[in-house]
Amino acid sequence: MSEAATRSTAQQVDLLTSLDPPLREWLPRQRWFAGKGRPVTGFTLDSVTELLPGAALLHLLVRVHQPPADEEGPGDRYQLLIGTAEAAAPHLAPAVIGHVTHGPLAGRTAYEALMDARLSTVLLERLRTPGALGALHFHRGPHGEVPRDLAPRPLAAEQSNSSVVYGDTLIAKLFRRVVPGVNPDLELPLALAREGCDRVPAPVAWFETRGTDHTEPATLGVLQPFLKDAADGWDLALKHLTNQQDFTSQAHALGRATAEVHTALAHALPTVTYTRAHIEQLAESMTRRLESTAHQVPALLPYVNGLRPTFEALARLGADGHTWQAQRIHGDLHLGQCLREPSGTWKLIDFEGEPSRPLPERRLPHPVHRDIAGMLRSFDYAAPQSDWAHASRSAYCDGYTEVAGTDPRTSPTLLRAYETDKAIYEALYEARHRPDWLQVPLSALRRLTR
Repeated sequence: MSEAATRSTAQQVDLLTSLDPPLREWLPRQRWFAGKGRPVTGFTLDSVTELLPGAALLHLLVRVHQPPADEEGPGDRYQLLIGTAEAAAPHLAPAVIGHVTHGPLAGRTAYEALMDARLSTVLLERLRTPGALGALHFHRGPHGEVPRDLAPRPLAAEQSNSSVVYGDTLIAKLFRRVVPGVNPDLELPLALAREGCDRVPAPVAWFETRGTDHTEPATLGVLQPFLKDAADGWDLALKHLTNQQDFTSQAHALGRATAEVHTALAHALPTVTYTRAHIEQLAESMTRRLESTAHQVPALLPYVNGLRPTFEALARLGADGHTWQAQRIHGDLHLGQCLREPSGTWKLIDFEGEPSRPLPERRLPHPVHRDIAGMLRSFDYAAPQSDWAHASRSAYCDGYTEVAGTDPRTSPTLLRAYETDKAIYEALYEARHRPDWLQVPLSALRRLTR
């Protein structure tokens, strides 16, 4: 292990003390920080790895302590890439975390390293080279190469993670909130690549951290091909709407692509059968989410009594002996997770699942209806309760049925329950992040109560 990559416990404590004041101000302002609205009361440093000597580039795994959780508890763990310099270059002003006034970094300016092309290139070079460095372990897959000298540029639109595009050839995604376990955005694309499914870009390289107590490794980042000329599905749908163009052919093709991915995942990974216990548990969890969200989003309260029967009907089907096959799925499927290449081929991306849910929950098998419901909600988001949305939803299900051999609409109670649950999730998200959009899921929930 490189000397430059390791620090003693005392040095780590001094380093964290040095960074503590600027981090307390900077972290809560980041879009990917999950603890907004609660003060930061302290930090614990799990690991620090020098990717460049002299603290020029530091990789930190930091636990953030916030009330009302016990301050002696583990706290949320975040991945930080921090550059330090005597003075940050003018173009890095938006990336500045703060000026350090004491400790081993005194007199230096700390900044977000992914905004610095030179430091982002260092990360790419590490991903080119398998092996261990400090607490980090780098891996290369059999799919694709990692060329040298690719110019980096950060993407600004990320929320739960951060991404850097290299030369319009590769894209590195870093998971900011780190939890033990293999992230589905690595696990599922690797499984699909083994099946020969080309609907999902195959991981080229990735890195992880492993606990000193032999706990399960935690995925830190993934390097994948960047689909330079592909159109974002959400943007494409809005363009068709603006131009009053039909979207059914694209929706039909997207349904076929979704079915191909589901079929490959069912072959690659174990499946289970949802019997009475599974279905009743699913209905109960959906009901709890409805009631919990209504307490956090008062605008949802008028719909609670009208929505609860949807989940009760699902539980009754389980009690009557209905079963469904469950498998690994995308977990957060919508138009924004789909890219259409100039050839017309659809690709699915971002298999991380809903980041607000615990990782073990995101790795559970579900009936494919959950993904399908997510896409149906996405069409409704683009054009709420319109003929355009209705036609696109139908075309999507038609395309799915052609490949899968089963029509998801033949399980209307299950599909309706998942669509309702998704709209409830959307209501909470919009209330927290985009209040002006809250009426979109509320309008859907109003319709679903009828």
